[in-house]
Amino acid sequence: MQASRTLLSKQTLTVLARQPACFVHHGDHGNWGNTNIAVVFSGCGWGDGTDVHEGVYTMYHLSRNGARFQMFAPNQQQTHVMDHMKKQPGSGENRNMMMESARFSHGQGMMQMQDLSKLDANSFDAIIFPGGYGITKNLSSFVKDGKDCKLQSDVERVLKDFHRLRKPIGLASMAPVLACRVLPSIEVTMGYERDENTRWGNWPHTNMVQAVKSMGARHNVREPYEAFVDEKNKVVSTPSFMWETEYHYHYIFDGIGNMVKHVMRMSTK
Repeated sequence: MQASRTLLSKQTLTVLARQPACFVHHGDHGNWGNTNIAVVFSGCGWGDGTDVHEGVYTMYHLSRNGARFQMFAPNQQQTHVMDHMKKQPGSGENRNMMMESARFSHGQGMMQMQDLSKLDANSFDAIIFPGGYGITKNLSSFVKDGKDCKLQSDVERVLKDFHRLRKPIGLASMAPVLACRVLPSIEVTMGYERDENTRWGNWPHTNMVQAVKSMGARHNVREPYEAFVDEKNKVVSTPSFMWETEYHYHYIFDGIGNMVKHVMRMSTK
């Protein structure tokens, strides 16, 4: 028995010795390498900026699929600062969107947060907007004006520029509000059109669905792990945290992954 154990141990060590010191992963769905994506942030935190999960999931899937990306945010004050514990605005505090969004950045040079006013659509293959209430408070006046909202000037400019140049636009969660306001007759998804409470989660923001429909967009019902592709206009959207869930964040992760893959697919055409 001891001899057998010794032989097994030697065999195991031999196999392990043949393994490489590390494994290099080039992406599950191809390594485009030259695809360059702009990602637009609106702060840091779901209640007053970009949702942290949506921002990080977007960058993860871009990296996993071999894309280069650069981060942008408006160099302006955000509407207010939320106390995310109390889920209500704090008092007397002002923060800059670009400085807050820089919490997502890691490293130097191209990985630093850039001023959205410097974003040139000619230098990128596609653009993605993660969600969060910063969409409705900082990048637009939707929280006050609903379907008649105005967009932050550079947000409107880049959306129109990417659309005019026939370059893909990726939208997560509340972000379709931006595109539907300034791009005519596009198709998007923001999840369900009425709230359906289940033990898995619920859809508390269906009023936004009605708003984008009143803007002239066509809405398509999708699950949080799905993405809807408007091939004609090169607009890809996913519900993300339009769906509220306590535990099932992997559905959000998968939905953003599907959005990113379609954005990259169309950017290589």
